[in-house]
Amino acid sequence: MLDDHFRERIDLLRSERDFREALAGYCQAMIDPSQIVWSSHKLLNQFERYLVSFMLIHNDYAWRHRGGPRPTLTALQAMVGLSPRQTAGFVSALKAGRFVTAFADRCDGRVKCLRASPALVTEIGRSGRLFVAAMDAVAQRDPGRAAGFAAPDRLGELVRRAAAHVLRHGALIAPFPRILHFARRDCGYPLLVALVGAHYAATIPRAPAAAPLSLRGLAERLDVSRAHVGNLLGEVDAAGWIRIADGRLTAFDPTLLLEFERWAAGQMLFYDDLAAVVLADPPDAAVPDCA
Repeated sequence: MLDDHFRERIDLLRSERDFREALAGYCQAMIDPSQIVWSSHKLLNQFERYLVSFMLIHNDYAWRHRGGPRPTLTALQAMVGLSPRQTAGFVSALKAGRFVTAFADRCDGRVKCLRASPALVTEIGRSGRLFVAAMDAVAQRDPGRAAGFAAPDRLGELVRRAAAHVLRHGALIAPFPRILHFARRDCGYPLLVALVGAHYAATIPRAPAAAPLSLRGLAERLDVSRAHVGNLLGEVDAAGWIRIADGRLTAFDPTLLLEFERWAAGQMLFYDDLAAVVLADPPDAAVPDCA
């Protein structure tokens, strides 16, 4: 992903006048309350669990629309970093939350396939769709490409193509170690996004207002405990990355902000490129015939 040409594109995008304002909009939208009733933040907003969901959607959509292999639990276990038992346990949790259904394959009733619900596609695809929306804002597109991904089926195809790239080339987040550090903690990435948004709110005239930065305010926004938020903030304070005092952001390591901006610019370009392809090549609707 990060070859010299792509790095040049990242630097060019970061130099755009409206880049940070658009990224501030991404930060605000990413921590808006979920549209689903069942709590999702703690379940899905952790890197390994997110990746399992990501690949589950890939397998489902590759099978339904592109003639891929059957989307079974065994197939999923073979392609994610968790142990088979951990993967099975997490898929069971997704089933309990009605994020995933298992059904007998019509060609072989002994085979159980996993289907992602529209709610799972919406939640897992949220960041990618919002990165496309940020690119729409920078490019001043009207209508923007992000509007084309309001329907879960098309958003699922965007996730499928992104996951296919990850399978070929590795996780897109890997070159950004501190972003990955946050993402590995429960709700760590949304917390980082909220803090970046607060920094932009304080430094960019037209940026959206910051989310409340008290332990209670962040816990309610992220749907986790105040103790968990306090532990995360204690870690980043001890590392010298970010400091909050009296519910106010008082320090933000500029090298961490640069890392986040480069990560986000890369994501904007990556998902926008994929979005252009998906909108030009909508997925087929038919499930493959039996062999």
